[in-house]
Amino acid sequence: MADGRVYNFSPGPSTMPLEVLEEVQRELVNYKGSGMSVMEMSHRSKEFMAIAAEAEQNLRDVFAVPSDYKVLMMQGGASLQFSAVVLNMLGTKSKADYLVTGQWGEKAHKECNKYGTGQLACNTKSSKFTTIPAKAEWKLDPEAAFVHYCANETINGVEFSYTPDVGSVPLVADMSSNLGSRPIDVGKHAYIYAGLHKNLGPAGMAVGFLRPDFADGSKELKICPTYCSFKTTCDNSSMYNTPACFTMYVMGEYLKYTKRVGGLSYWAEQSDKKSELVYGVIDGSDGFYQSAVEKSARSRINIPFTIRGGDEALERKFLDEAKKHKLYSLAGHMSVGACRASLYNGMPLEGVATLTDFMKCFMDENRP
Repeated sequence: MADGRVYNFSPGPSTMPLEVLEEVQRELVNYKGSGMSVMEMSHRSKEFMAIAAEAEQNLRDVFAVPSDYKVLMMQGGASLQFSAVVLNMLGTKSKADYLVTGQWGEKAHKECNKYGTGQLACNTKSSKFTTIPAKAEWKLDPEAAFVHYCANETINGVEFSYTPDVGSVPLVADMSSNLGSRPIDVGKHAYIYAGLHKNLGPAGMAVGFLRPDFADGSKELKICPTYCSFKTTCDNSSMYNTPACFTMYVMGEYLKYTKRVGGLSYWAEQSDKKSELVYGVIDGSDGFYQSAVEKSARSRINIPFTIRGGDEALERKFLDEAKKHKLYSLAGHMSVGACRASLYNGMPLEGVATLTDFMKCFMDENRP
């Protein structure tokens, strides 16, 4: 670990691979002999156009995006996409289904109701978002414009381990917090979107993989702002106006690094190892640590947990003492409290091992 760096378990913006940061550092002042930083160069320059083209190609390569799908690189994160999805995909049907299994899916559903009717195909709020119901319990409308789901809920620690089968209705996925952590089947989705700041780069941008029949503007609502328009974005190769240039560049470096280490299969293997370490301590603690999420729905990426049944004083002590071991950003989301370990690609296995060793010691020292 580089001097002075800590193990940062932040849910986002999240830790990035040190190798990517060091490469960006080397090129920060003078990018490849251009005499300027990427932060300074015109987005229409040949240097930056090459950066953008390479980034798009690497997105296609890494995620096996079908050749006819459009790749969108848009400013704003997933929260802006909550609106953009509806504004571009609702069309004349005026209704869409939402599988709500956490707070981000809930927010997306709420946004839909500003422009049409967001139907709750499932809603696990009554269980405090700790499960994913079986498909037989979903109330899917075959006439819905699309079905939306959040593949991984960062706050509540719930993750789909499979692609939902919704028949012929277009499937839309918010993959902000697990895109890049395992192989996915893009072709089963009409649209996949993700904020960058989990497994792909810094905050400020979202990427999208869009089925071509949603790129022609035929289902775009008249009130859709120009910069939220999928058609406008596609027609202008994500360059309708000045993009988030530096963010796009860093994403490109992250993608090149992903290729070097072995692609999504490598990250999937690392993700499994890291999450198994943490859940192993939780499940073997005889209730000292607890995860409320049903095992079949547990996230590999974000692991919320309580200490001794939600003892707030003990949880504060845990967070304070963790910093002595260079373990930072382990507090749960402000809406739920307790603790949470976010295990994005940039978190090395040694960081998770340091965390689990500390969890074991803390448990031994603080048992009643």
